[in-house]
Amino acid sequence: MTELLEVRDLRVAYGKVEAVHGVSLAIRPAHIATVIGPNGAGKTTLLGAIMGLLSSRGDIRYEGRSIAALAVEERVASGLCLVPERRELFSMMSVADNLELGAFARRRAGEAAITATRENVYRRFPRLAERRRQLAGTLSGGERQMLALGRALMAKPRLLLLDEPSLGLAPLIVKEIFSIIAGLKETGVAVLLVEQNAHAALQVADYGYVLETGEVAMEGETAVLALDPRVAATYLGKRPPAP
Repeated sequence: MTELLEVRDLRVAYGKVEAVHGVSLAIRPAHIATVIGPNGAGKTTLLGAIMGLLSSRGDIRYEGRSIAALAVEERVASGLCLVPERRELFSMMSVADNLELGAFARRRAGEAAITATRENVYRRFPRLAERRRQLAGTLSGGERQMLALGRALMAKPRLLLLDEPSLGLAPLIVKEIFSIIAGLKETGVAVLLVEQNAHAALQVADYGYVLETGEVAMEGETAVLALDPRVAATYLGKRPPAP
């Protein structure tokens, strides 16, 4: 199967300090891949480089072609969309207006197409429909994450980059958010999920990468990774069986 995204030997530096060292990964269409690892491992830096927010060396190919020369806006127009860790909502604007801004790159598609996408978002996130006139800054943490996801979906992405979607959320809300993420595969959207909640990430993803000190330390099918003694002990809080 042709990969939707291929990253080869990616290197990202802040000045003279290299934060990501030769990372390679791939994502198939309508699949979920996750990158887990400790704080400071380079996970957010990796997403920033793929999105074009950070300068990098190496090869980033999307739909079989290099996107090295594409600006951030052009990457969004081609079907890549990032939901950042801080969500970056417009707090003094309504839920509906935040969603409308998510479709800015599609403004030439016409109002009917954008309205149809918005109604699909409301069906996927009924709580947003209930709060469509409410200011984004007055939403709960879980609702803000739903709005950040919904706004990204307004751009009709083929690949969604999610940075720590569970950050600061209660366990029940985390479960709901990850259920929504899992359901995106049914719509044909691929997801690259960066997440510290390794247990939730490995449950929802098809393939996983363990990033440590800027390098891929391990990778594999998530069902296999979850059974690895080092992953279980370090990231899932499971003690290895006694000898």
